[in-house]
Amino acid sequence: MNRQAVEGMTMFLEGLGIDLTAEGMEKTPERVVALFEELFRGRMGSSRAVWGEIFSTEYKGLIAVTNIPYYSVCEHHLMPFFGVADVIYQPHEGCVAGLSKIGDIVDLYARRPQLQERLTREIADSIERDLLADGVMVRVTGTQLCMLMKGELQPGTKVTTLESRGILSKTGALREEALAILGGSDYVQTPEL
Repeated sequence: MNRQAVEGMTMFLEGLGIDLTAEGMEKTPERVVALFEELFRGRMGSSRAVWGEIFSTEYKGLIAVTNIPYYSVCEHHLMPFFGVADVIYQPHEGCVAGLSKIGDIVDLYARRPQLQERLTREIADSIERDLLADGVMVRVTGTQLCMLMKGELQPGTKVTTLESRGILSKTGALREEALAILGGSDYVQTPEL
């Protein structure tokens, strides 16, 4: 365990007037440090190492992995934010990753001091860069506890960020298909019957 972090947490809690000799509090600095080491384990990880083997397939359509749960920590207040990520990509020449790897990428970037906007961008960057995807759309929806607990947002408020790249950033049938997978959009053009 990181002794410097434990000493720092001890000083922090004592500085706030918390009695670390009280029953149940004796090991709190160590428990907090162990928790944050786990919550921040993605800070040193590489997305290229996560992907593993890339497969070649005849499949030509979009690939969507939705409702991927994530848990992260806001870098401004060190408070949790959490929610789901939806990832859609158009493979380049049929090159695809294992479906579970999409969730692993979300987890890698969520497990560090983070902002939801950056999390969304980093997931899209990784798919575009590492898989050479022709198009990427990432939507991240989250609950920001720092804002809720301070009373700046109403309970039940969600924050949504969306990043589109390549052929999914351009108006057209593929973008409309991706938006439909995400539940539709006011911008989706539907043909008249």
